[in-house]
Amino acid sequence: MKNEMKSQQTNSNFILDHYPSTWPADGPIDLNLHDLPHDGSIIEWWYQNCHVTSKDGRQFSLFASFFRLALDKDDTEDFTYAHSVIWSLSDKFDKKYYMDSLVDPIMPLESLKILNKKDEKVNKPFYRALKEVYEKGNVPLPDRLLKQPATIGLENLSLEYDENLFKKDAQRNYHLLLNNSMAGVECHLEFIPLIEPIRHGNDGSISGIRKEDMFYYFIPKCKVVGDIRIGDNVFEVEGNGWYDHEFSKPEDEATKREFKHDMAWNWISLQLDNEFQISIYDLFDNTKNGEYAGGTAVVIDKDGKRINVENYLFSPEDYWTSAKTFVSYPVSWKLEIPNLHISLSVTADFPEQEFITTLSMPAFWEGAINATGNFAGVQVTGLGYIERTGFNTKESIESFLKSVGKCTQRAVESLLPLTPTDDEFYKLINSPVGVDFFSNTDKEQYVNSVIKPIREIVDRSKKAWRSYVLLACIDVVGGNSQPFIDILAMPELIHSGSLIVDDVQDSSDTRRGGKALHHLYGTPLAINAGNTCYFIGDLVIKNPQISDDIRLKIYELYFEMMRAAHAGQGLDISGLHSLMPDAVNTGKSLNLEKRIYTIHRLKTAAPACTLAKIGGIVGGGRPEEIDALANFFEAIGLGYQIVDDVLNLQGYENNLKDKGEDIAEGKITMPVAKAMSLLPLEQREYVWNTIQTMPKDPAVIGSVIKLLQDCGALDACRQEAEELVETAWKKLDGILPDSFYKMRLRAFGWFALQKD
Repeated sequence: MKNEMKSQQTNSNFILDHYPSTWPADGPIDLNLHDLPHDGSIIEWWYQNCHVTSKDGRQFSLFASFFRLALDKDDTEDFTYAHSVIWSLSDKFDKKYYMDSLVDPIMPLESLKILNKKDEKVNKPFYRALKEVYEKGNVPLPDRLLKQPATIGLENLSLEYDENLFKKDAQRNYHLLLNNSMAGVECHLEFIPLIEPIRHGNDGSISGIRKEDMFYYFIPKCKVVGDIRIGDNVFEVEGNGWYDHEFSKPEDEATKREFKHDMAWNWISLQLDNEFQISIYDLFDNTKNGEYAGGTAVVIDKDGKRINVENYLFSPEDYWTSAKTFVSYPVSWKLEIPNLHISLSVTADFPEQEFITTLSMPAFWEGAINATGNFAGVQVTGLGYIERTGFNTKESIESFLKSVGKCTQRAVESLLPLTPTDDEFYKLINSPVGVDFFSNTDKEQYVNSVIKPIREIVDRSKKAWRSYVLLACIDVVGGNSQPFIDILAMPELIHSGSLIVDDVQDSSDTRRGGKALHHLYGTPLAINAGNTCYFIGDLVIKNPQISDDIRLKIYELYFEMMRAAHAGQGLDISGLHSLMPDAVNTGKSLNLEKRIYTIHRLKTAAPACTLAKIGGIVGGGRPEEIDALANFFEAIGLGYQIVDDVLNLQGYENNLKDKGEDIAEGKITMPVAKAMSLLPLEQREYVWNTIQTMPKDPAVIGSVIKLLQDCGALDACRQEAEELVETAWKKLDGILPDSFYKMRLRAFGWFALQKD
């Protein structure tokens, strides 16, 4: 993104060429004509936002967009249109964001056509999961399907999308009705224009998000009156509103709707207390690595006259990360228009105003903002909206998990800072602040002997999928993960602690692409660091938004998990050598496989299962939902460990572990067990005899791996892992409704078995 002054860029003036009678290049806009839907338009939308206050002083902001998108022409050469409406209400008092998205019933079918044309190398697991939802005829929540076809008024502006309505009356005022029965939110508002409409861009001509020519006008000053209902509370409100209308020119042979451009944009509407208004948008071309693709800024004075702006700066400053999508959005901006001596700081009323929808995957940010600063030497304030969308359209599950890893890293850094304050130090060691027997030397020694060893391993992590499990399960049952984003640290620390101790027990040389911790700090400090990891996470569980009864349940589940994991570790260390002679002699591996499953369930599946349960409980899920989630993640844990056994023989990406390390350590893993029922006696004996010698020669290790590969043991392991996850998914699929979060769990289940 550019942070420099931008010159206004406009398209060629198509107004007179295409609409000499209806799009005059100057003079007033005839709203009786222009408000109406324009047949032949490729894209058309009507947009409103407002900032209102109730009689008791409660403040709300709202935006709503009614869309009409042309699809392929039918046999009569007329367009088929898809309709959608999206809107949100921001309650500034409770800092709650109520959003709703209704899409056309033809969307699943039309979206399948688009997905089938896409290159599935990008974002493949997400595409697969989304296609499954569309193939059912569904859309993922929070999107919902319109129950009835949209009704469009052709003689007077009237848009009716189920229980949502936008229409103009005989006095040329606009009436907005929005109803989200699921959330219990309803809005009845009247927009009364106070100034004449303003043309955006070049006398109304702008470049659309797909490089199509569009006409854009807006009424930035409206009086708004009405009422808002949230649950049983009804608020009579009054305030200021904004109205936009945009529509494209008709399609012709020279501008067929190929829509090859993938655009991102930032847009702001701002109403200042000096009665000026500002509208700015900047476009960025994702097909050219986010290259700046033009934009425009318009300032409207007290008399409703437009002031064209040649140079301006509209740049983000501070960012906020969503715990639902792990997308980072700007929540503060700098807005400067030097020629008019305008310098403003713009800040979100509250960060959590993210709109999740398949209409702009995975989400966009549209929220209420406030502005303060200097306008021609006078201090001003203002209210407005910012929309930021299109900056994460190429997200893959790998990049998504890297974003999770970054947030997890920040959570760990906050919990275990390398330069802790006194308060942070006393909290970590559970000592009252101000005790006099601790010195700065003690704190330095604690950092060097405890924090730095832990951070050495944690900081190498790139994809903290275990941490994602907990937050995802909060959201998928209808909870809100955002207040619990710091809990990301707990699963990662537990896992890192187990790795540290496991490396000591197995005498491993490498971990996460570097030396094992005991080789860097010595065995005693490594063991102590690993054990410390098990208890540090307790600090994030003390989140004030977790009630005492839920916290008690978390502790119970946590200690059950730790007992299971240590039992599994004990069984794993003691090994399964006693079962091998029978498997070698008989060629029967069922008993051996069952014992390996037991170890995997205790060591890997139980932690994943427990994290899913904790997330489901914190999110307020029903018992059957929590059980299904636990079953699904237990299957993922089992499948993940089986695939890990396979990869130990085939090698990991970036040499994260030594190839064939399990054979060198004399371990009996699932590929070895399955091979006992697939190899002839002579080769079974060779595999077993070689493993007992704990070979270090790469050639000898390679000979065993080749036998396991050639007999089909590795493929059988992968197939079994996939069947485990698919069986568990079918149960979960029948219990939880299709949603954005459920779709991501589906994609994650596939990805976990494709790890490399």
